[in-house]
Amino acid sequence: MRTIKLGATDLGHLPSNPAEFLEPYHPFMTDEQKGKQAFRDEGNHQWRPFQEIEGENVRALQTFLKEAGFMPTGTIDGIFGYRTLAGLRLFQEYVRTVDHKPEIGKPDGIAGPNTWKHIEAWKTERTGTPEFVCQWNRLGEAPTESYNDWIELIRAAKEFYLSNNHPIIEMTGLFPQKSDTLPVADWNVSTDQIHLIGIRRNEENEVGERRENDDLFALLIHGMVFYFWGSTDPNPNMASRTDIPFLTEGQHLYTFGWHKISQAHKVYQALRPASNGVLVFRDRNMNKAFDLNDISSGLDAQPNPTINIHWSGIGKTNFSAGCQVIAGQSYLNHQNDLVDCSEFASVTYGDLGHGKTRGAYNLLSDLILNYAPEGVHHVRYTLGRDETSFLSDKLNSEWIGEKVGLLKGEVRREIG
Repeated sequence: MRTIKLGATDLGHLPSNPAEFLEPYHPFMTDEQKGKQAFRDEGNHQWRPFQEIEGENVRALQTFLKEAGFMPTGTIDGIFGYRTLAGLRLFQEYVRTVDHKPEIGKPDGIAGPNTWKHIEAWKTERTGTPEFVCQWNRLGEAPTESYNDWIELIRAAKEFYLSNNHPIIEMTGLFPQKSDTLPVADWNVSTDQIHLIGIRRNEENEVGERRENDDLFALLIHGMVFYFWGSTDPNPNMASRTDIPFLTEGQHLYTFGWHKISQAHKVYQALRPASNGVLVFRDRNMNKAFDLNDISSGLDAQPNPTINIHWSGIGKTNFSAGCQVIAGQSYLNHQNDLVDCSEFASVTYGDLGHGKTRGAYNLLSDLILNYAPEGVHHVRYTLGRDETSFLSDKLNSEWIGEKVGLLKGEVRREIG
């Protein structure tokens, strides 16, 4: 098998209309970027056009990824597109971390000799057994206990806010314009959705020019929970305004899109507000914190369409000017195992394309792209605070803090 990567296309399988093929995957991009009629790769400056190659290598790869459960909703079309890239990186990460075979190397989305060797080994060892389909796909039918706990937490939070006054939730419900921030009555808490939960910590603490990545994110997808860390709050030295924006608590609609679209050499996959923008408060007293004064000043007058969910390097620096940002250094997987990505996770944009990737952030992006249920095009992002009734007796403030400490390398013991 030959080495193939994003853009590779089996002979005779080029799309008749490349722009039309790419259109569903390139929302929010500029006309110039769409005009390239190419795939946007992981590394800086990499736009990969369709490249027709001899043989059926792409279809062979897609068939395996689909049957093994890494690309369950993908199409076997002979075109190495974004879903194939995501499925391959998921396979590489699964072998590296769940099967504990680090010799496969970093999840780079390139099917080279070593990756093909591991694909063949998978077939040899698992064909005819239930384990041929990876756990990540099988758990969709038997959700984990952690998944059920978080779903119950969102349900309980919705019921609580429907019955109890809360100033932030009340302002959201009374907001006069359409936005991607939902009134509590419209929160979707069902298991047929993708849920991302952000837990805000220390937002009321005044900071200097720098705010740390110290918040927790829980991705609820396909019966599993994966934990990430980063920040739900803006880093003052990243913002262009002194009245920095804080995303309001509650549930928001996000969708597949791109970040840094103003810079063609940096643009990459991210989640964006689905249509009109989300609701934010401003730091009106400009103390670089989110406090009662800011809440009493009310929501910003217009929905904000620029509050994305994106990458934050390895977590050393908070890249947020108001967005929700995810560190690439580490994550906790569906088995609650700490997974270290620091060996190949890029600190900044400069390392990309030089053997580094976005690390844990790529896993979040790939899971969302390939494990989205049929017909689901949104991520339900629910933002809460660690000191409010949003949390439960089990998923409490102390537990959240320990999770963040473990992810950041500050706590070494295992957490149940």
